[in-house]
Amino acid sequence: MNRPGRPPQDLPDPTTKLAEGWHCLHIYYRVRPNPKGVSLLAGREELIKILDPEGPAAPERLHLSVTSGHRADFGIMLMDPDPLKIDAIPQAIRMSSLGEFLEPVYSFVSISEVSEYVPAIEQYAQRLQQEGTAPDDPSYAAKVKAYEQRLPMMNKQRLYPDFPDWPVICFYPMNKIRHPQANWYDLPFSERSALMAEHATSGIKFAGRVSQLITASTGFDDWEWGVTLWGRAPEHIKEIVYTMRFDKASARYAEFGPFYIGYTMTTADLCDHLRLT
Repeated sequence: MNRPGRPPQDLPDPTTKLAEGWHCLHIYYRVRPNPKGVSLLAGREELIKILDPEGPAAPERLHLSVTSGHRADFGIMLMDPDPLKIDAIPQAIRMSSLGEFLEPVYSFVSISEVSEYVPAIEQYAQRLQQEGTAPDDPSYAAKVKAYEQRLPMMNKQRLYPDFPDWPVICFYPMNKIRHPQANWYDLPFSERSALMAEHATSGIKFAGRVSQLITASTGFDDWEWGVTLWGRAPEHIKEIVYTMRFDKASARYAEFGPFYIGYTMTTADLCDHLRLT
């Protein structure tokens, strides 16, 4: 008989950390009015310290942006192995001198993952053959070898991503539709995989202009995935979202939540932009 509070011998120890990958939080704030003209300078310095990506309490990844539109004034994206380390950031903001002036208006909780639709080497080789590249074609072995070499790096970026130092960021949640006439989860895996391969091919055309991170949120939030896009210029965000909506995986089987578009800033620049003085 097990002692109270102890897991059975054949189960792993309880943990808040993932077997692989990082926890992720997108959180957006609105600046409340300051009708009494209270000085916010002390709070500004607190906020700069809290959101210092090199600070001792900083999570592995921290991205800050000013948000366009009325729904929010700025957004923070955080990633770390420890979800409580991530949560400590909004809690520190809440308890800071600026806490009463910064209202959280939207958040999205997810985790990084390697999608089931990322082909293994054998699946990639089969896809080449289906597309007309025969195994005895000299390019066949070269393509398979190249994919084998870059797959570990691509999967590492999916699980433990580096954020590009680009000026534009866009975030939105999405689901795959469950409708009697268009139920993604009724499709066989082979068909879903083929549709996602087409979708990925559309996205590859934007390499060097847009960087994409898909995080999984089934069981963590109201949507199934979160999509984060970084762009070298604002028009690249519009172009990739428009282009990929014509893929069947999106046109027939996807639904989207609210879009948040923002522009990367340091904390000091953001405080200046939001008049936190």
